[in-house]
Amino acid sequence: MHNIKLLDYNDCIALAKNIGDTPETAIQYHLLMRGLCWAYIVGEPSKYNGVVIQSKLCPAEPIAFGTNAGIIWQILKDIKDWDCIEVSDKCARELGYIITSETGKKVRYYEDIYHILQKPVNQFKNEFVRQIKINDLDLLESAHEDFRQSCFPSLKNLLTEGFVACAIVAGEIVGIAQTSARSERYSDIGVFVAEGYRNRGFASASASIIANLVQKEGQIPVWSAGEGNLASIRVAKKLGFEEVSRMIYVIPEKAH
Repeated sequence: MHNIKLLDYNDCIALAKNIGDTPETAIQYHLLMRGLCWAYIVGEPSKYNGVVIQSKLCPAEPIAFGTNAGIIWQILKDIKDWDCIEVSDKCARELGYIITSETGKKVRYYEDIYHILQKPVNQFKNEFVRQIKINDLDLLESAHEDFRQSCFPSLKNLLTEGFVACAIVAGEIVGIAQTSARSERYSDIGVFVAEGYRNRGFASASASIIANLVQKEGQIPVWSAGEGNLASIRVAKKLGFEEVSRMIYVIPEKAH
């Protein structure tokens, strides 16, 4: 058995530097640098055999780095409150086999597709969409919880350290695009539009505002979407994003 360590904040910063600043690591880099996650490791931050990073804000979907499926599974057995794990395609199937062998649970696999935008964003306008700033904090705080999800510790932090654009109808937020996480090189963009307000251009208009602001700051916008989220992928391509890589969610069946 390998020795598993829970990293302290200083070691989390060292780990962030080691995993690198890439489209696939932008969210984890953001979380590690801000102390917003737990990082479980076999090895050292400078040279690890496996690491699992679990967001304190969204613990159900941790991500693992390293290709040794056995070590990743050993770490996962010590972690609570996770439903699935995102890993490299180099170890996803082996990890799934181990999970099934040890627990009897079937697993399914789901690709997470990463895109980046390296040319000026294709911009779209919509009369209901605008950027919101810190003086709009009350508006964002009053929105449905679906519009208040991010990797920042508070909505105030989100509005002051990142960018947010919303579709606002009758004084209510019905769509949002935001920098859900920011590393040194990249900004990960998250988008959500309420049912009943989709296919009205709100996603394209709000996301184009955010991508443009990110690019003006010299960062590269990142867009990730599950393989089945065809609407999100269509918006990404409409804005000019191009696929660069894929990771795999390994999803054990839930107990009945």
